[in-house]
Amino acid sequence: MTIIITYFVHGTTTDNENGISTGWNHGGLSKPGREQCIELKTLIKNIEFDVVFSSDLKRAIDSAQLTFGNRHIPIIEDERLRECDYGDLNGADSKKVKSMAMSCIDNPFPNGESHKDVEKRVRNLLEDIHMKYQNKNIAVVSHKAPQLALDVIIKGKNWKEAIKEDWRLKNPKEWRPGWNYTFG
Repeated sequence: MTIIITYFVHGTTTDNENGISTGWNHGGLSKPGREQCIELKTLIKNIEFDVVFSSDLKRAIDSAQLTFGNRHIPIIEDERLRECDYGDLNGADSKKVKSMAMSCIDNPFPNGESHKDVEKRVRNLLEDIHMKYQNKNIAVVSHKAPQLALDVIIKGKNWKEAIKEDWRLKNPKEWRPGWNYTFG
Protein backbone atom coordinates (compact mmCIF):
# COMPACT_ATOMS: atom_id res chain seq x y z
CA MET A 1 0.00 0.00 0.00
CA THR A 2 1.57 3.23 -1.12
CA ILE A 3 0.72 6.88 -0.91
CA ILE A 4 1.83 9.32 -3.59
CA ILE A 5 2.43 12.89 -2.53
CA THR A 6 2.86 15.55 -5.16
CA TYR A 7 4.45 18.51 -3.43
CA PHE A 8 3.88 22.04 -4.69
CA VAL A 9 5.63 25.09 -3.29
CA HIS A 10 3.29 28.07 -3.05
CA GLY A 11 3.45 30.63 -5.87
CA THR A 12 6.02 33.43 -5.81
CA THR A 13 5.30 36.08 -3.20
CA THR A 14 6.09 39.77 -3.01
CA ASP A 15 8.53 38.83 -0.22
CA ASN A 16 10.26 36.33 -2.55
CA GLU A 17 10.63 39.05 -5.15
CA ASN A 18 12.16 41.39 -2.56
CA GLY A 19 14.62 38.86 -1.06
CA ILE A 20 12.72 38.45 2.20
CA SER A 21 12.26 35.18 4.11
CA THR A 22 8.63 35.32 5.17
CA GLY A 23 8.76 32.44 7.67
CA TRP A 24 5.59 32.35 9.78
CA ASN A 25 4.36 35.69 8.45
CA HIS A 26 1.47 35.17 6.06
CA GLY A 27 2.88 36.93 3.00
CA GLY A 28 0.96 37.53 -0.20
CA LEU A 29 1.24 36.16 -3.70
CA SER A 30 2.65 38.49 -6.31
CA LYS A 31 1.07 38.83 -9.75
CA PRO A 32 3.55 36.28 -11.19
CA GLY A 33 2.78 34.00 -8.22
CA ARG A 34 -0.94 34.05 -8.99
CA GLU A 35 -0.15 33.39 -12.66
CA GLN A 36 2.03 30.39 -11.66
CA CYS A 37 -0.87 28.88 -9.73
CA ILE A 38 -3.23 29.32 -12.67
CA GLU A 39 -0.63 27.81 -15.04
CA LEU A 40 -0.15 24.92 -12.60
CA LYS A 41 -3.90 24.25 -12.71
CA THR A 42 -3.53 23.68 -16.47
CA LEU A 43 -0.35 21.58 -16.13
CA ILE A 44 -1.99 19.15 -13.69
CA LYS A 45 -5.56 19.17 -14.99
CA ASN A 46 -5.40 15.48 -15.93
CA ILE A 47 -3.98 14.30 -12.60
CA GLU A 48 -6.54 13.03 -10.13
CA PHE A 49 -5.92 13.90 -6.49
CA ASP A 50 -7.93 12.51 -3.59
CA VAL A 51 -7.16 15.35 -1.19
CA VAL A 52 -5.07 18.51 -0.95
CA PHE A 53 -3.16 19.44 2.19
CA SER A 54 -2.07 23.05 2.52
CA SER A 55 -0.07 25.03 5.02
CA ASP A 56 -2.35 27.35 6.96
CA LEU A 57 -0.29 30.41 5.96
CA LYS A 58 -2.07 32.75 3.51
CA ARG A 59 0.38 32.40 0.62
CA ALA A 60 -0.09 28.61 0.59
CA ILE A 61 -3.86 28.76 1.10
CA ASP A 62 -4.21 31.23 -1.77
CA SER A 63 -2.01 29.02 -3.98
CA ALA A 64 -4.07 25.93 -3.14
CA GLN A 65 -7.34 27.75 -3.85
CA LEU A 66 -6.13 29.14 -7.18
CA THR A 67 -4.83 25.73 -8.28
CA PHE A 68 -7.38 23.31 -6.82
CA GLY A 69 -10.38 25.45 -5.86
CA ASN A 70 -12.49 24.42 -8.86
CA ARG A 71 -12.00 20.69 -8.22
CA HIS A 72 -14.38 18.82 -6.02
CA ILE A 73 -11.78 17.56 -3.58
CA PRO A 74 -11.16 18.69 -0.01
CA ILE A 75 -8.44 21.23 0.74
CA ILE A 76 -7.27 20.67 4.31
CA GLU A 77 -5.29 23.45 5.98
CA ASP A 78 -2.71 22.11 8.42
CA GLU A 79 -0.31 24.15 10.53
CA ARG A 80 2.21 21.28 10.50
CA LEU A 81 2.98 22.29 6.90
CA ARG A 82 4.04 25.82 7.87
CA GLU A 83 7.41 27.17 6.83
CA CYS A 84 10.16 27.05 9.44
CA ASP A 85 9.56 29.58 12.19
CA TYR A 86 12.53 31.90 11.80
CA GLY A 87 11.54 33.61 15.05
CA ASP A 88 13.17 37.04 15.19
CA LEU A 89 14.07 36.58 11.51
CA ASN A 90 10.53 36.11 10.16
CA GLY A 91 10.39 38.78 7.46
CA ALA A 92 14.17 39.30 7.46
CA ASP A 93 16.60 39.46 4.55
CA SER A 94 16.82 36.01 2.91
CA LYS A 95 20.62 36.15 2.78
CA LYS A 96 20.76 36.39 6.57
CA VAL A 97 18.31 33.50 7.04
CA LYS A 98 20.18 31.33 4.48
CA SER A 99 23.51 32.08 6.17
CA MET A 100 22.11 30.56 9.38
CA ALA A 101 20.51 27.48 7.79
CA MET A 102 23.27 24.97 8.63
CA SER A 103 23.58 26.21 12.21
CA CYS A 104 19.81 25.87 12.69
CA ILE A 105 19.48 22.19 11.85
CA ASP A 106 19.47 21.19 15.53
CA ASN A 107 19.45 24.63 17.15
CA PRO A 108 16.47 26.92 16.61
CA PHE A 109 16.55 30.25 14.88
CA PRO A 110 16.51 33.00 17.56
CA ASN A 111 13.09 32.68 19.26
CA GLY A 112 11.99 30.30 16.48
CA GLU A 113 12.45 26.65 15.63
CA SER A 114 15.08 24.37 14.10
CA HIS A 115 14.88 22.35 10.89
CA LYS A 116 14.53 19.23 13.02
CA ASP A 117 11.47 20.83 14.63
CA VAL A 118 9.99 21.16 11.13
CA GLU A 119 10.89 17.53 10.45
CA LYS A 120 9.05 16.49 13.62
CA ARG A 121 5.90 18.35 12.49
CA VAL A 122 6.04 16.80 9.02
CA ARG A 123 6.67 13.29 10.42
CA ASN A 124 3.58 13.71 12.59
CA LEU A 125 1.51 14.72 9.56
CA LEU A 126 2.84 11.79 7.52
CA GLU A 127 1.81 9.39 10.31
CA ASP A 128 -1.73 10.75 10.10
CA ILE A 129 -1.71 10.56 6.30
CA HIS A 130 -0.41 6.98 6.45
CA MET A 131 -3.30 5.94 8.70
CA LYS A 132 -6.06 7.66 6.71
CA TYR A 133 -4.98 7.82 3.06
CA GLN A 134 -3.60 4.43 1.99
CA ASN A 135 -3.38 4.07 -1.80
CA LYS A 136 -4.31 7.72 -2.33
CA ASN A 137 -2.84 10.44 -4.49
CA ILE A 138 -2.29 13.53 -2.35
CA ALA A 139 -1.33 17.08 -3.28
CA VAL A 140 0.54 19.21 -0.75
CA VAL A 141 0.91 22.99 -1.06
CA SER A 142 3.52 24.31 1.31
CA HIS A 143 6.97 25.88 1.70
CA LYS A 144 10.70 25.22 1.46
CA ALA A 145 11.44 23.70 4.90
CA PRO A 146 8.60 21.12 4.83
CA GLN A 147 9.76 20.04 1.38
CA LEU A 148 13.31 19.61 2.64
CA ALA A 149 11.86 17.64 5.56
CA LEU A 150 10.26 15.24 3.04
CA ASP A 151 13.67 14.85 1.39
CA VAL A 152 15.03 13.85 4.81
CA ILE A 153 12.12 11.61 5.86
CA ILE A 154 11.23 9.89 2.58
CA LYS A 155 14.38 10.16 0.45
CA GLY A 156 16.77 9.46 3.32
CA LYS A 157 18.88 12.58 3.00
CA ASN A 158 20.38 14.20 6.06
CA TRP A 159 19.62 17.86 6.68
CA LYS A 160 23.03 19.07 5.47
CA GLU A 161 22.50 17.24 2.16
CA ALA A 162 18.93 18.50 1.82
CA ILE A 163 19.99 22.11 2.38
CA LYS A 164 23.10 21.91 0.15
CA GLU A 165 21.19 20.19 -2.69
CA ASP A 166 18.15 22.47 -2.52
CA TRP A 167 17.42 23.72 -6.06
CA ARG A 168 16.58 27.19 -4.72
CA LEU A 169 20.23 27.84 -3.84
CA LYS A 170 21.16 28.02 -7.51
CA ASN A 171 17.89 29.59 -8.61
CA PRO A 172 16.71 31.81 -5.72
CA LYS A 173 14.00 33.60 -7.70
CA GLU A 174 12.78 30.56 -9.63
CA TRP A 175 9.55 28.69 -9.00
CA ARG A 176 9.03 25.03 -9.90
CA PRO A 177 5.73 23.18 -10.21
CA GLY A 178 6.05 19.95 -8.24
CA TRP A 179 7.86 16.90 -6.86
CA ASN A 180 6.65 13.38 -6.26
CA TYR A 181 7.23 11.42 -3.08
CA THR A 182 6.07 7.86 -2.52
CA PHE A 183 5.79 6.17 0.85
CA GLY A 184 3.73 3.62 2.64
